[in-house]
Amino acid sequence: MEDTVIHQDLIESGEEDKIYYPGGDDDDINESNFIYILNTILSGTARLNVLLPSATILAFTIFAPLLTDDGKCSASNRWLMGFFSALSAASCIFLSFTDSFRTATGRLYYGVATFDGIQTFNRGGKKPCVPSDYRLRWDDLFHASLSLIAFLTFAALHPDVVDCYYPEMPRKITNTIPLVVGFVVSLLFVMFPSRRRGIGYPFLLQRDALYCRN
Repeated sequence: MEDTVIHQDLIESGEEDKIYYPGGDDDDINESNFIYILNTILSGTARLNVLLPSATILAFTIFAPLLTDDGKCSASNRWLMGFFSALSAASCIFLSFTDSFRTATGRLYYGVATFDGIQTFNRGGKKPCVPSDYRLRWDDLFHASLSLIAFLTFAALHPDVVDCYYPEMPRKITNTIPLVVGFVVSLLFVMFPSRRRGIGYPFLLQRDALYCRN
């Protein structure tokens, strides 16, 4: 009899512990969604140096003073600067379409995304396990356009380029527009990040779960 009473007390105490609080599960779901969104934003922000044409802009910053003679351009300097700018803009578009994949052995291959899949740079004809995941899509054109806009804005309003082609442009414009365009492009890259892992993508981030296709 005493054992039965003790057993009943344990059952009642266990039921008291399982008190249901209305809205508790919803709060946990909302918190987890908020944490996921926050992690996504922070991860995208940390990858801006990859998504933006940082390498192309760095190269342009180094060679622009040399090709424009520090803004004192001759006709030949203008032609050289124009050719270099066009080449740099083309590299921004090309790098936006590059991607990479690993084979079953773990070897890393780089290539260019096309409408039929990824075409590797080597002649071995290696293909990923799911070639359709690497096809060229409309969002690739969107990211390439953002990269091109960011570079052209920076290049066109570089101090040496301004002194070479349009020296009468107000400094307020040359100082303000790159900041505004850079902020807008960076915000769009964070909101709509690219899933490509092409040339220039950090090796340690090649297996980042956020950018996995599976």
